Amino acid sequence: MSNVISTRFVTCLKRLKEENKVRSFRQFAQSLDYLPQSLNDIIHGKRDVTIELCRKAAETFHFNLNYVFLGEGEMFNNEIDNSDQGIVTVVTDNFGNECISYVDVEAQAGYGDNMHDAVFMKNLPSFTLPDPIFQQGTYRCFGIKGDSMEPTLRSGDKLVCSFVEPDHWDHAIKDNDAYILVTPHEVVVKRLKNRIKESGEVLCVSDNKSFEPYAIPVAELKEVWSVKMRLSKFLSRPSQEKMDVKEELCALKQNIKSQSQLIQSLNSTIENLLKQQRSQRLR
Repeated sequence: MSNVISTRFVTCLKRLKEENKVRSFRQFAQSLDYLPQSLNDIIHGKRDVTIELCRKAAETFHFNLNYVFLGEGEMFNNEIDNSDQGIVTVVTDNFGNECISYVDVEAQAGYGDNMHDAVFMKNLPSFTLPDPIFQQGTYRCFGIKGDSMEPTLRSGDKLVCSFVEPDHWDHAIKDNDAYILVTPHEVVVKRLKNRIKESGEVLCVSDNKSFEPYAIPVAELKEVWSVKMRLSKFLSRPSQEKMDVKEELCALKQNIKSQSQLIQSLNSTIENLLKQQRSQRLR
C-alpha cells in the first residue's frame, strides 16, 4: 500500500486523538486487536497501513475510506456516529414484562457490538427481582472482574443497574456515584465525576487508590447504567482477610501492653536506684 494512504490514515488517527475519541494510540491499537508497536511503526513511516486495519478503523471509528484511499470527502463518516444511542434492547417474559438480562464477564467482550442484536440479548441469562423498584424502568445486571473497585466491590460480584437515558447524562450522572459504562471497546464500573458541560467527558475514579483516574469523552459512551444493587456470594464464615486483621490488632494490643509493663518496670527500677544513690550520699 502506498505511503500517501498511510499518511492519510495517520492524519485521521491523530485527529481522532486530538478530539479525545481515543485516550491514546495504544488504546486505538488494542481496540482493533492490532499490535501497538506495529501501529507506532505506521505513525513514524516505518510500515504501511494494511487494508484490514483500514477496514477495522472504518467499522469501529468511522474512518472514511474514500478519504483514506482516494483523498476524497471528509475524514470521518460522522453521520452514523451514535445513531443507536438511547435505544435499549430488552428481553420480556411470557406476560410481556421486562426481564433483567445478565451480562457476565465473558459476554461483555462482545456486548458493545451486539447490545442491539435481539438474538444475542435473548441468549443471555435473564431473571426478575421481587422488589417493587425493579417493576418500573429498564435494568441490566453486569458481572465484574478485577480489584479496581475494592474494597467496595469485589471480583465476582454482580451489579443490578438502571438505564440512564443519554439525553439526561449531563444532569443525571451524579458525582461520586457508581456507574457501568459501555464503550465500543470495554465495559467498566467506576465512580464518576460529571464534566460533561465543562469538557464533554466523565472522569472515572476507582475506589482502589492504586488506580489512577482517567477521562472518557461522552462521544465514546454507548450506554450508561446506574448501579442500584450488588449481588455477592454468601460467606459461611468471616472472611479470612478480616480474621487476619483482627488477629493482627490483637497481637498489636498485646505487644503494646507488654511494652507498657516493661516501661513501668524500668521506671520502678530507675526510681529505686536513684533512691539508693540519694541514701548513700546522705550517709
